[in-house]
Amino acid sequence: DVLFSRQIEALGGQGDILIAISTSGKSPNILKALEMAHSMGIHTIGLTGEHGEKMAENCELLIKVGSSSVARIQECHITIGHILCELVESEFA
Repeated sequence: DVLFSRQIEALGGQGDILIAISTSGKSPNILKALEMAHSMGIHTIGLTGEHGEKMAENCELLIKVGSSSVARIQECHITIGHILCELVESEFA
């Protein structure tokens, strides 16, 4: 449960951005990673399904897909990931 939070603690720094993805929004390893990032001043974005309220506690921005279908949620998360990459790349162009 501490794998991601330990990586963030070791490698993360103020001004970084963590994008956390959990279909259920209840994955203990993801929740702990968000908690660690939040405590370190790392910006946090969460992607989850319609019942991912637990992630909201430590996310500056929570994007909830309005579905309980794992396949639909994951499809939307992939699309959102591509959009975020495109936005970042456009800033460097």
